[in-house]
Amino acid sequence: MPAPANAAPTATTNARNLRALLATRGFRRLLGVRVISQIADGLFQAGLAGSVLFNPEKRTSPLQIAVGFAVLLLPYSLIGPYIGVFLDRWSRRSIIVVANLLRALLVLPTIALIWSDRENAGFVALAFLIIGLNRFFLSGLSAAIPHVVDDRRLVTANALNGTLGSICYSLGLGSAVVLVKTALSATLHGYALLAALAPLGYAASALLARSSFQREQLGPDNRERSRETFGAAALTVARGMVSGGRHLAGRRGAAYAVLAQSAFRALYGVLALAVLLLQRQYFHQTRDVGGSISGLGLVFVAGGAGVLLAAFITPPITRRIGGWRWIAGLLGGVAVMVLVCGLPFKPGLLVVAVLYINIAAQGIKIVVDTALQRECDDAFRGRVFSINDTAFNLFFVLGLFAGALTLPADGHSPATIVVVGCGYALVAIWYAVAGGRWARRLGTDIAGDLPLVRAGFEHSS
Repeated sequence: MPAPANAAPTATTNARNLRALLATRGFRRLLGVRVISQIADGLFQAGLAGSVLFNPEKRTSPLQIAVGFAVLLLPYSLIGPYIGVFLDRWSRRSIIVVANLLRALLVLPTIALIWSDRENAGFVALAFLIIGLNRFFLSGLSAAIPHVVDDRRLVTANALNGTLGSICYSLGLGSAVVLVKTALSATLHGYALLAALAPLGYAASALLARSSFQREQLGPDNRERSRETFGAAALTVARGMVSGGRHLAGRRGAAYAVLAQSAFRALYGVLALAVLLLQRQYFHQTRDVGGSISGLGLVFVAGGAGVLLAAFITPPITRRIGGWRWIAGLLGGVAVMVLVCGLPFKPGLLVVAVLYINIAAQGIKIVVDTALQRECDDAFRGRVFSINDTAFNLFFVLGLFAGALTLPADGHSPATIVVVGCGYALVAIWYAVAGGRWARRLGTDIAGDLPLVRAGFEHSS
């Protein structure tokens, strides 16, 4: 299928929108608030992970690692649908400022616990609160964007905000690796000092938000502000999730895509835990913490490159072959890569596999998000996306626990790799049959949809 005739004008328009956005003082300030905070997120979570995963004095079990990931991810899934109950009542500037100031304060006792090697229940609770507050912060930023950007530039603003935020988070992680390899030691004290840099970023982000905007400048305005009580609003959200699930079940094309992505995430969770264990113990000597961190750094670089590549190649490919064929092909490719590059258990081949698997992960996510946007009614779209986001994290955590119960301490398990590879092949076959048949029957595929150009960038974070 030939390229759309308006592809060049679209690119020109996007470039013009980008320049106009960066010339807007309010948007630049809001972007700065996010960039500073997400660099701090990278530093804090690197210190947190280092103290647990790469502490040579304490070999964390696979089950403990799975629990740690659950603490990091489940706050996003559990409180996500209810964030709007607060965002349409409280000043968003206050949410942004207070969330980051609270995080800066809560990190301080966490640093003390890392320093003294006391990762107890209090440590887990603090980590849960800090990560949960990040959901309020990011949601507040997203809700505030329409107050500093014209409607016609919202897509570009969301794309830039999310993508640059993810890049800066990765920059924080990368900076942490460099600091551990050069200025700080790979010990509990070194990880504590690494985490101690995060409150500086959180406080700077909060002060920038407070000094840049008036209290009500970022909303909610009178039109947005809800008049329901908190209890009634929470009950409305719960009922809305149920009705959203029913609505999604009636949109079979989108529902099949969500199910395929959920299965992908469960198997991805097993692989993610295997990679961590292999880098921590199988590929390196037990006390070669520097080698483990460097190896994991290469994995993160490959994963980030895969996400960016998917954002660029998915739109043109899906316009030619359709979304269901792209998902089925990506799933089949993962099955092959897992078996071919996974079974030799070589670090170089592992990096290649991570690159492709992350292309597949992001490519599938782009198609799923676009299918939900295209097939679901506007009145249900927010609820359907909340269901998808919850499934996205929940199935990954379930995969982690499945891996924790089946993988050895060093992650070397050929049988698990074979099972995961065959699992991806089965999911690919099922989706090619079910999703393809439905798409051909009703014509509910996204081939030729220009919004995929937008989705490729908007969801690359």
